Amino acid sequence: MSTKAELDLQVKALPEKPGVYQYFDKSDTIIYVGKAKNLKKRVSSYFTKVHDNAKTRILVRKIVRIETIVVDTELDALLLENNLIKKYQPRYNIQLKDDKTYPWICVKNEPFPRVFSTRRMIKDGSKYFGPYPSGKVMHTILNLIKEMYPLRTFNLDLAANKIEEKRYKVCLEYHIGNCKGPCVGHEKKTGYDDYIQQIEEILKGNFRAVIQELKKNMATFASTYQFEEAQAIKEKLTVLENYQHKSTVVSPTIAACDVITAIQDESSAFVNYLVVKDGAIIHGFTLEVKKKLDESLSEIIGYVLPEMRERYHSLSKEVLVQEDLDLEIPEVQLFVPQRGDKKNLIDLSLRNCTFFRLEKLKQEKIVSPEKHTERILAQIQKDFRTPELPVHIECFDNSNIQGTHPVSACVVFKNAKPSKADYRHFNVKTVEGPDDFATMEEAVYRRYRRLLDEDQPLPQLIVIDGGKGQLSSALSALERLGLRGKIVIVGIAKRLEEIFFPGDQYPIYIDKRSESLKVIQYLRNEAHRFGITHHRNRRSKTALQSELLQIEGIGPKTQEALIKRFKSVQGVRAASVEDLKAEIGEAKAQIVRRYFAD
Repeated sequence: MSTKAELDLQVKALPEKPGVYQYFDKSDTIIYVGKAKNLKKRVSSYFTKVHDNAKTRILVRKIVRIETIVVDTELDALLLENNLIKKYQPRYNIQLKDDKTYPWICVKNEPFPRVFSTRRMIKDGSKYFGPYPSGKVMHTILNLIKEMYPLRTFNLDLAANKIEEKRYKVCLEYHIGNCKGPCVGHEKKTGYDDYIQQIEEILKGNFRAVIQELKKNMATFASTYQFEEAQAIKEKLTVLENYQHKSTVVSPTIAACDVITAIQDESSAFVNYLVVKDGAIIHGFTLEVKKKLDESLSEIIGYVLPEMRERYHSLSKEVLVQEDLDLEIPEVQLFVPQRGDKKNLIDLSLRNCTFFRLEKLKQEKIVSPEKHTERILAQIQKDFRTPELPVHIECFDNSNIQGTHPVSACVVFKNAKPSKADYRHFNVKTVEGPDDFATMEEAVYRRYRRLLDEDQPLPQLIVIDGGKGQLSSALSALERLGLRGKIVIVGIAKRLEEIFFPGDQYPIYIDKRSESLKVIQYLRNEAHRFGITHHRNRRSKTALQSELLQIEGIGPKTQEALIKRFKSVQGVRAASVEDLKAEIGEAKAQIVRRYFAD
């Protein structure tokens, strides 16, 4: 039986239950892991649908074996998928980029635990909180903990038998009051563990629970006349409340929620995650996700959200998202706010995504300009539907004032940058009067007639500065040359940056923040500048010729010599007799001087 027949048989036998599926290639390596509410429907869709994305088509061709794991709930499927992706890192799954450079706060798994910052996660049972993109934020929290709780800092094995054997001596931290000396038995484990429990709640953002517990203890001490102990707790409360007030306050009406948003380009998604508790943002993290199969927003957030909630120990029942998603997480409500404080949170999160992406792009441009260019070209290819990477793009623009001196400009971009040596302008020869459409047709025809005659490479994309009329005229020129359908051609209308494709009734609108649109706008503006400059030069030259022809005794050759030497009427008017004599002789120099003197 062939591999395809075996796969078909296996897919037909799959259960209609929630679970996780794994695809293997011919080397028996896991190349993709996915989750499903209904395993049979989800897996069969890979083999029955026509996939627009090339990577998905390649993935399907490489599948030779399928394994599935049935679970009880969708949440179980979500968690299992996440664990398998982390473990096997399949080639065609999206991956969270390595964040090991960000620091974490570690609560060490040991007697009398230490609390410290680290960039290494060791699987020894210790608890890690973070990561913290800002070291300043992390150190502020550590200083808060140090101010409130007398924790040990030295790396000693404080097993009970070693303390009883009196192996250690107190250090300077004990003498200055920062530690109560658990190493010599001056502090009991139960009291120290209470500190650690409160610290973990603070690191999770549960300030309210810690404050309530401290107030309860303070009242207990006060009622039994232990005023020194009550005062110590009051000082802790003051420190904790002051820190909480420094947090980014959103609204006291928002008790607890998570916020997650994302923006995408061709190869990556940039995801921001915020944790809000007691009306304040207590955690914020932005990361890059490398896309593998042109994943949707739902798929990306469905992968990242459980990971973030696990990292930050979030138990919020409400998650704010930017749009309706095809995503279900048991016991969690996804909500799209339309106004108010929650909508402001979405806007803030999206701004974080945008700034993070811009920062990454700047770094990429510095470190790897070729990769930066390839990514932009790939985005243009996707947005403008070019079959090949558009390394060569040309743009046409017409210039005339009240129908006089009509000219066309053609500018050329190669690898998304101006190639000024290839710029061309066209003085219109066959069009009478202000006919913008006929002017465009003539310029496009002459440009590509020349390229064909000289066997020069043609562009992958042509951009026409104008709407449907100019685009239709340019298309007629390509049809006369037999190039229609062989080169992608679009029109761009100035007012709303509408992109017109031939034959489409309605324009498309590319995201204003898209780099591909920015390149096209730059191309169009450059064509306009180049065309206007040439048009002005022609008008100036004509005005100069008209003026000089009025001088009796000055013929066309003398006129041409003056234009070449002095460039403008003002230049000729300001020239000295000696300069004029050097160019056109003494007799004609005197004629010119008398004319301008009069």
